[in-house]
Amino acid sequence: MSQERRFNRVKPSGSLSRAAKIIVDPKSPVIGCNVVDYSAGGACLEVVPRMPLPQRFELLYAGSKKKCRVVWVKGPRLGVSF
Repeated sequence: MSQERRFNRVKPSGSLSRAAKIIVDPKSPVIGCNVVDYSAGGACLEVVPRMPLPQRFELLYAGSKKKCRVVWVKGPRLGVSF
């Protein structure tokens, strides 16, 4: 059963870097991650090595900071909504 997506996903390519940073707390060090795909409503991130993350954090990607909520986790990948 296929569902229509609310927003089109875009894989980073060309001038966009795949590198992003997860900011858990202003006093904690940032966590590096890769963006697998990105849309206006959320993103798929890959965090290697896999580490425990809170359910809410900020994502710094392509010069913008977004507040995220974890929607799903599967191995080193996680889906977040903005």
